[in-house]
Amino acid sequence: MFVRTILAMSLGCLFAGTAFATATTAEQPLKPKVVTNTAVEDPINPLAVGAASSAQDAQITPQEQQDLNKASQTLQNLQQSEDNTADIGTAPASAAVATSSATAPTSPAAKASWTLDGLNNASWFDNIGKGQFPVYARTQVMLNNAHASPGAIDGASGKNTLKALATFQQMNGLQPTGTLTKETWDALIAKQSNRPAFVEYTITDADLQGPYAASIPHDYALQAKMKGLYYTRVTEMLGEKFHMDEDFLKKLNPKATFKKAGEKIIVTNIRNELPEDIHLIVAHKGAKQLYLFNSRNQMIASFPATIGSADTPSPEGTYKVTGVAQNPWYSYSPSNFIQGKNLKPLSLPPGPNAPVGNIWIGLSKKSFGIHGTPNPSAISKTASHGCIRLTNWDANDLGKKVRSGVTVKFLN
Repeated sequence: MFVRTILAMSLGCLFAGTAFATATTAEQPLKPKVVTNTAVEDPINPLAVGAASSAQDAQITPQEQQDLNKASQTLQNLQQSEDNTADIGTAPASAAVATSSATAPTSPAAKASWTLDGLNNASWFDNIGKGQFPVYARTQVMLNNAHASPGAIDGASGKNTLKALATFQQMNGLQPTGTLTKETWDALIAKQSNRPAFVEYTITDADLQGPYAASIPHDYALQAKMKGLYYTRVTEMLGEKFHMDEDFLKKLNPKATFKKAGEKIIVTNIRNELPEDIHLIVAHKGAKQLYLFNSRNQMIASFPATIGSADTPSPEGTYKVTGVAQNPWYSYSPSNFIQGKNLKPLSLPPGPNAPVGNIWIGLSKKSFGIHGTPNPSAISKTASHGCIRLTNWDANDLGKKVRSGVTVKFLN
């Protein structure tokens, strides 16, 4: 009965918000409270519990379909405008300033500093090019704060940053090329106002206490025996807390031990909330992005996303959000896919390193949802088992504001 109850609270049915403790951030201790005596039709792939939508509730109204058509057209135009081959720091040729090699000054990127002042004072310049520079680090923080998530902040040019720039440009009436032009930089600076992009943070006793796991085994059967799929180290936890790539966090703090309370480190100064009025969600498989629209059909946010794979593609069509569960138990079923040599159903405990991260946003398509990941730096660069995978922090931001009944469309 206990195993059946645990499975009932698993991947396919985690739609009742009261089923678990209401931890709101990834770094909080995990103390799930399982609801007992819950009737389900299938202990492996149960239907929604409590807050499930009926087939009638999942139907799309003519107005919603009209809104979706407009949103889809906006995204088609966006995809056509993006220059996916561009270096994001290369200004358009017409804006470039020609200089001879004899008189050209040293590149600002070459002179840039990874200190707190260097990061916060990094400025745009012509033809930055590809690489890992403070100007990109500052750009990524400002994009994050403007609701155009670049994923894990790493200070490097890359596809997730290009996509975030294009979204920011679309939302702010600029030509959505994905190129970091001077006009785009000025708009980002205006949005950021006087807030520094990076700040000093003091490591606390609570940061060091965890809980932490010694390691996370690859085998689901071994994961199922663990108390929780916690973080395994302080730098992993702090990276997620500040939306940073773990290696980048270490790069900015080469002298830090991350083992002493009171130790000061450089971290991002990021936001942890989304706009209200999430009306439509579009999962764009080709772009590997999740886009949010409000009731006025305005794009209000985007996230890099991993959406299905060739072996386990994401669904086609339009569905509804049926609910949100934080710190979910994960129900592994070999009928969906086979992991290693595990041929029997398993129930894996909650934690940021769980297969679905620490949040599950259920859809009216059985067993499909939007969720987090134990590997944030791999988002949009790998495959999923059909669901929409975000970084834990982006998934948690979305889970705080999305409501049951919101329309979700998969777009190729």
